[in-house]
Amino acid sequence: MPIQLQDFEFERVLDENPYFRCLNVLGTLPASSVSSSDASLSGSTSDGRLPAILRLERTPFPLTLPQEFSSGVLENTKCLGSTDIYTWINGWLKRRDDLPDLKISVICPATDVHIRKYSKQDILMVHETTELYEKVVKPYIQAFPPSRTQWVRNILDGTSEAHSLLHSTDEFLILPDMKWDPTTSPLTALYLLALVRDPSIRSMRDLRGSEGGHLPLLNAIRDAAHSIVERKYGLVRGSVRLYVHYQPSYYHFHVHIVHASQSGIMGMTVGQAHLLDDIISLLTVAPDILSSLTLTYGLGSQHGLYGQMVAAQNNVA
Repeated sequence: MPIQLQDFEFERVLDENPYFRCLNVLGTLPASSVSSSDASLSGSTSDGRLPAILRLERTPFPLTLPQEFSSGVLENTKCLGSTDIYTWINGWLKRRDDLPDLKISVICPATDVHIRKYSKQDILMVHETTELYEKVVKPYIQAFPPSRTQWVRNILDGTSEAHSLLHSTDEFLILPDMKWDPTTSPLTALYLLALVRDPSIRSMRDLRGSEGGHLPLLNAIRDAAHSIVERKYGLVRGSVRLYVHYQPSYYHFHVHIVHASQSGIMGMTVGQAHLLDDIISLLTVAPDILSSLTLTYGLGSQHGLYGQMVAAQNNVA
């Protein structure tokens, strides 16, 4: 049963970002409207409702929109002011099926981890030594229940998103990321995702370049990504940026594939994004380097690692 947004009961705003035109809100939805396998695990409230997060984003403008100004695509306008050569106008678009106002992403049932992730938080740069990884980070990763990445396994086994696959092998698959809607978003907003089938690779810390290691897999992902964007979207090699997050938002290894012209995406910031080309080069030179490097990255104050990692920074040489 599709989720009915009119059943959503608002509780509070978690975060808002005027620059990216997005808003995260927390509320509840009836448990009966959720078809997730996690519904019984999250604990509905006494009135049979489950915690839910809505992420509201303004949709990108189609490139054809300015050409339609003269044909009445604008329902109304209001002049805010003008001076010299500058004028500011508010405009209201006519309602059309091919021109949605919002993209609404729903997470339900939302766990405490989800709520922290989508809440406003301060960022602190931390240094993760190999010792801290073994003592703090690795146990944190291993403690995650399989239910947290059930949606990934659903994609990998074909239960969901099978119609969206762009490429599939015994080792990985590639599909459009949920952040990008090919039907309404411009090509410059292209955002694909490569999901690796091997569940033992939780993060880039697990990657090795030795014989029998992961270099063939990483090279295959890179080659497939370039081939797909050229064949399907007409983009020449060098038109996309391939990178890996650390810390990732979920601990099942994946590679982000975005248009090289994209800018301002939080996930591309220094201290979080690591270019796949650089990872391949590092593993080629030193096969075990990712397990021995001290990694520096930004950690949000709502992240589950924040307290322990911040407390340990005074002891990092």
